[in-house]
Amino acid sequence: MQKKTIRFLPLAFLLHVVLPGAICQARTQAEKASYPAMAAVAQYLIPDRNSEIALARSAAPPSISDGAEVMVLGPKGFTTAVKGTNGFLCLVERSWGAATDEPEFWNPKVRSPICFNPPAARTFAPIFLMKTKLVMAGESKTEIVKETASALDKKELPELEPGAMAYMLSKQQYLSDSGMSWHPHLMFFVSGDAAKSWGANLAGSPVIAADDPEERATIFLVWVGKWSDGTLAPPIVH
Repeated sequence: MQKKTIRFLPLAFLLHVVLPGAICQARTQAEKASYPAMAAVAQYLIPDRNSEIALARSAAPPSISDGAEVMVLGPKGFTTAVKGTNGFLCLVERSWGAATDEPEFWNPKVRSPICFNPPAARTFAPIFLMKTKLVMAGESKTEIVKETASALDKKELPELEPGAMAYMLSKQQYLSDSGMSWHPHLMFFVSGDAAKSWGANLAGSPVIAADDPEERATIFLVWVGKWSDGTLAPPIVH
């Protein structure tokens, strides 16, 4: 298996994953979309608060998401809509969870339900939440990268904890224009560039990995066979 091109749109963020055999076609489709600047804030918001809560919870099985904290997006950033009891955090990521060089960084259609486990909620989600505040304040991509790097350097953002991971099992996810609902998967977050130590992206390996230098982590993906509602996902095409 050749190394895959992976772009992060939910951070953990949203993923634009290009699969073998479809690299040129998918990339061409992604680049046809034109999102040169941020759209009106209203286009990124979900008017019905309850709908956003339900969408966020669809990221993980009810046994997890029913007890999770749920955050929803408002004009100034994410705020807590439901207090949790199990340490998990569910929200719907928007397009700026991606790396800033991703063509769909400003795509207002992106809706990426994700549910972080406690270590990730404490130490990885804060990066996306900070980026969201910067976006909503009208900061440029350059400033977002600069301020995120500064916050990491100054330890204003927490150091990534071992065991950080997230669920992305929502049948309703819209990850990108070319990989809308893609496939249910788990994400694991590890500091630094760690793909080689996991045997990721090698022939026959079920683990996909991408280095995310803006967030100073490697994000590993593992496909699973069912959506969060228990229904079977489409078969994986190799």
